[in-house]
Amino acid sequence: MNPAMTSGVTEPAILDALELTSDPDLEARFAESARQILADLVSGGAALGWVEPPSGKEVAELLGQVVSAVQAGDAALRAAYLDRRLVGLGYWLRYARPTHRPHADLEKIAVDAAAQGRGVGRALTAALISDAQEAGIEVLTLDARGDNTNALHLYRSLGFTEYGRLPDFVAVGECRYDKVFYMLDLRQQG
Repeated sequence: MNPAMTSGVTEPAILDALELTSDPDLEARFAESARQILADLVSGGAALGWVEPPSGKEVAELLGQVVSAVQAGDAALRAAYLDRRLVGLGYWLRYARPTHRPHADLEKIAVDAAAQGRGVGRALTAALISDAQEAGIEVLTLDARGDNTNALHLYRSLGFTEYGRLPDFVAVGECRYDKVFYMLDLRQQG
C-alpha cells in the first residue's frame, strides 16, 4: 500500500490507472467519487467543459474511454487521494490523427474544492507530464477558460506557454470567456 494512502498523511497520493484498478475498493468507488467532484465543481462555476453537472452515466462512460485508451498506450490517468478519499483526477489523451500521434492533449484536471491550495493540482499535472514523457509524447497541449487564473498560473509555472487565444469563445449563458491554448514542448525537456 502506498504510504500516503494511510491516515494522517497530508501529501496527496497520486495513483496511476494500474494502481487505481488494482485496489478493488478504490476502483469500485472511483467513478462515483469522480462524478461528485466534477458535479460540485461545475455547480460552482468551474471551467470543466460542462454547463450542467455531468451525470453518473456520462462520467462512467468518459472514464471507461480513458481507461481503454490507457490500456492501448494512448492516454494516462491519474487520481489524487488524501486519506483514501478521492480529491482530484486528471488525464491526457494522445491525438488520434496519424500526423498528430506524437502529441497529446491534457484533457482535464479537477481538484475537489476542499483540497484546492494543497498542491493536488500541481502533483497531478506533474505526474501526467512525467507519464507523457515516458510515453514519448513530444508536445503536450491543453486549453483553459481565460478566467481560470489559478490553473493558468499553475500551467505556466510547470513550463507551459500560451500559443493562442480565442477571445470570447466560451459561452456560459450570457457570459463569454476567452479560450486559452497552452503547450509544453517535451522535446526540449531533455
